[in-house]
Amino acid sequence: MTPRIFITLLFLVFFQSQASETKDYSVQACTSCHQQQHQLWLKSDHAKAMAEASKETVLADFNNIEVSHFDEHARFYQKDGQYWADIGQGNKLQRYQVQYTFGHFPLQQYLVEIAPGKLQVIPFSWDARPAEQGGQRWYHNYADENITTEDRLHWLQPLQNWNGMCADCHSDGLQRHYSPADDSFATEWKNINVGCLSCHGEMPNHPNSSAPQKTSSASAYIGNWLRKADQKIASWHGPKRNNQFMDSCFACHSLRSPLTDGFSADNAFLDQFSPQLLLAPMYHADGQIKEEVYVYGSFLQSKMFAAGVNCLDCHDQHSMKIKIQGNGLCLQCHSPEVYNVESHHHHPQQSEGAQCISCHMPEQRYMGVDDRRDHSFKIPRPQLAEQFGTPDACSTCHQDKDSQWAKKQLTAWFGQPSPISTNLHNLYALQAGQPIDINQHQALIKDDSIPVISRATAITLLAMTQSELDSKFISTLLGSDEALFRLSAAQVASILPAAEKARLLGPLLDDQYKAVRVAAARSLVGVSLSGKTKAAYNRAFDELITSLKVNSWRGEGHANQAAIHIELNQLDKAAEQFRQSISNDPYFPGSYLGLAEVYRLQQQQDKLDKLYHSALERLPESAELHYSYALYQVRKQQYTPALASFKKAYQLMPDNSQYFYAYLLSMDGTGQSRQALNTLKMLFSRFKGNQQLLELGLYLAQKNQDRQSYNWFMQNR
Repeated sequence: MTPRIFITLLFLVFFQSQASETKDYSVQACTSCHQQQHQLWLKSDHAKAMAEASKETVLADFNNIEVSHFDEHARFYQKDGQYWADIGQGNKLQRYQVQYTFGHFPLQQYLVEIAPGKLQVIPFSWDARPAEQGGQRWYHNYADENITTEDRLHWLQPLQNWNGMCADCHSDGLQRHYSPADDSFATEWKNINVGCLSCHGEMPNHPNSSAPQKTSSASAYIGNWLRKADQKIASWHGPKRNNQFMDSCFACHSLRSPLTDGFSADNAFLDQFSPQLLLAPMYHADGQIKEEVYVYGSFLQSKMFAAGVNCLDCHDQHSMKIKIQGNGLCLQCHSPEVYNVESHHHHPQQSEGAQCISCHMPEQRYMGVDDRRDHSFKIPRPQLAEQFGTPDACSTCHQDKDSQWAKKQLTAWFGQPSPISTNLHNLYALQAGQPIDINQHQALIKDDSIPVISRATAITLLAMTQSELDSKFISTLLGSDEALFRLSAAQVASILPAAEKARLLGPLLDDQYKAVRVAAARSLVGVSLSGKTKAAYNRAFDELITSLKVNSWRGEGHANQAAIHIELNQLDKAAEQFRQSISNDPYFPGSYLGLAEVYRLQQQQDKLDKLYHSALERLPESAELHYSYALYQVRKQQYTPALASFKKAYQLMPDNSQYFYAYLLSMDGTGQSRQALNTLKMLFSRFKGNQQLLELGLYLAQKNQDRQSYNWFMQNR
C-alpha cells in the first residue's frame, strides 16, 4: 500500500512580523544589535517559513498554467497583481485567491482561505528544485493516488488544514484560537515566519546579558569535543552539557500531539507536547524512520545523543545549515585515518558510497520531492531485514540487489557481524509484532544499554505480552527519573485494576511535566478518588480536556472526548461528541465506530442499522468499518453476510492478522473449514511467527483430520 503522508512542512519562509501590543517580537527588533546572526538567519529555511503571496515570495509558475491529476484539475494564473488558483473535480472548478506561500525548497506550497480564518493547503505543489533535477514544475501532493472528495486526505478536509496541521511550526508565537462551537479559527501570530522568538523565547531580562536565559544554548559551547591521537572518536571535555535547549528544536522537529494552544521556547517540550514514540506504522521495527516523523524519535535513539551531542554540533545555530559539507562534518569527531578510508567504506573516495551519510543516515522521500535523512546513525545490518522486514542502507542504494547480497558483501569486508544483544533482538521482535514473553519484555525495559526512547516504546507495548500488569514493576517505572518512562507507564497503566491505578498513578497527577499529568489523568478516568488526590486529579483532568479541545478541529479530538464520556457512563454526551466529530471530519472512520459502540450500549438497534449503512456508503473502503459491521452481523446471527464483511475487511487490509484470523474463523463457522485451512496455509508465510494463526492452523488441521497439514504447521512454528 502506498504510504499516505499528511501535509506537514519543515521548510520555512520570511516576511514582516506582527508585533505584540506590549513588546516587539519581530526579527527587525533584534537586527540592529545582531546583524551577523540576522544575515545567517536569512539563509535558513526558518526565515522562509511562511509569507504573504507576492512576486518576491512566489516561486511557482502562475502564467495561466493548467495541471491535472486523475479527475482533479487546477489552473494557476495572476490577476491584478494577485495569485489565483481554480481547483476542482472534472469541470467544476472553484476560484481561490492564494493568500500565502508555505516553504521554499525543495517544494513550495500555497494556502487559500475557504472560510473566514480557515486556510487550506492546495493539492498541487511547486517543485522548486532545478529543472535538471526534475524540478520547476507543478505536481500533485499524492502523486500515486486518486484523492477524491470523499477521501479524508482531500485538500478541503481537516487533515489539510493549515491552522491545525501546520501553522504552529511555521510562525512565531502562533495560537490557533479554534472554536469547537462553530468549527472556526481566529488564528494569530507574533511573527509570520520562524524567527528569534521560536528558539530564544521572550527573554524577559534581555538586553541585560548578565541575566541567565532559560532556553539559552550557550552552555552547549562551554567545553570541547577532543580526540587524542590514539582515539577513534572524540569525547567531551568540559562541564556536563546542558542540552535542554533542544526542547525548542523538538517542538517542531518531532511527531507529537499538542497539549496547549501554541507553544513557547520558554517551556519544556513535555509541558507542551506528548510525543509519538517508535511505534508502527510510523517507524520500522528497528527504529528506522518510515513515515513522516521528523528527527526527535530517531535522534534520541542515537549513540551521539547519549554521548551529549546536540543539534548545534552539526548545524549552525542561525542558518541551520550543516557546518561542513561532506565527510568533514563527521570527521570533526571521528578519526579520518579509521573511517574516511576505503578499508572502512569500501567505495571509491569521493563517491556517493564513500559518504558517511549514505550508510549511516539513509534517506526517505516525503511529499514527492523532499529527501530527509534518518538521524539515528545506525550501522547497516541487512541480516535484520530477513527477521523483521527492515530496510538496509546497502540494498536501498543498490536497488538491483537484496539483503542477502548485502549480508554476504558486508561479511566479506568485515567478517561475521557482531550479533545484537538478546534484549535488542527482543525489542525489534516486539516492535515487529512478533511474540516475546513477559520476562523477555521486562528484561529489555531494564536494559540500560538500550536507548531510553526505545525502552519507553517497549513500556507502551506491555499490554501485548501481559493481560495483567505487574504492579511492582509498573510502580518502579512510574517512579523513574526518566520522564519518558513515567509517561509511557502512565499510559499503559490504564489496564491496571482500579484500586492499583489510584495508588500508583496518584503521585503523577502532580508530575513536573504536563504530558505525564495528562496521561495519568486519562488512565484514572472513572476511578474513585478522594482528598488531595482528587484535587490533583481535577487539575490534571482540566489539562487533559484542554488538550483534547485544542485538537478538536479534527475528528480525533471529539472522538477522544467521547471515549471519556463512555468510561464515565455519560452515553448521551459521548454520542453528541461522536456526531460532532463526524460533522467536522466526515471521512474519519473512528467516529462512526465509536458512535456504533454507544448505540450498541444503549441498545438502539434502529440507529445502529442506519449508522452502519450510512457509514459504509460514505466510507466503502474502510477496512475498520467492514470489520466492525461483520461483528455486528455475527451478534445478529447473520453468519453468511458476516463472512462477506470479514472477507472485505481482510481484502482492504491484507496485512492485518486480526482481520485474517476473523475471516478464517468465519469461514470455519459457515462450514468452510477445508477452505479456511487451505487459505491459511497459502498465506501463512505473510504472518510467520503469529501464534494466534499458528494455533488456528493446528485446530483446523485436527478438525479436518489432516495429519500432513498438522505436521506442516508444527514445522513452521
